[in-house]
Amino acid sequence: MSSVRAQTMLLVTFFLSCLLLLAQGQTTATPSRHVDGNAIDQGIAYALMLVALFVTYFLHYYNCTY
Repeated sequence: MSSVRAQTMLLVTFFLSCLLLLAQGQTTATPSRHVDGNAIDQGIAYALMLVALFVTYFLHYYNCTY
């Protein structure tokens, strides 16, 4: 069982590191002063949907294995 948890932690770590790299974005020489609120809202919505997907998957997986 510990190997499953180790693999799960590795997967979660990889997923979170990818999210951090995407959130960091690409920097430009001259930063833009315009912030698109719709894009920020959509990014937050996508992140919350992914979190809900993973929580649902883990709850289903652990409820079926016991």
